[in-house]
Amino acid sequence: MAIKITDECINCGACEPECPNTAIYEGADDWRYKDGTKLLGKIILPDGTEIDSDAAQTPLSDDVYYIVPGKCTECKGFHEEPQCAAVCPVDCCVPDEDHVESEETLLNRQSFLHNE
Repeated sequence: MAIKITDECINCGACEPECPNTAIYEGADDWRYKDGTKLLGKIILPDGTEIDSDAAQTPLSDDVYYIVPGKCTECKGFHEEPQCAAVCPVDCCVPDEDHVESEETLLNRQSFLHNE
């Protein structure tokens, strides 16, 4: 499953630079599929949706840092554990029960995001 950031977040920003997929954004900041990935121009997401990787997407939170589920791989293919959770001083990076995914799905997403 993907990781989410709870409302207990103190906005310290420790998690953001640790994400190998650039899936973590500060509250109210737009996000893009191209950020921190090798995706360029028009792409077809694994669910079949066509999108411009450069297009700004609506923030998922206006108040605290947030994780984009479609970019989160729980650090599979990079690290042994999710780095956001490892560095969070208040333990607010937790499994997202709304986005339960297999290890295979997470590894496939990692390959998709980084063209491997």
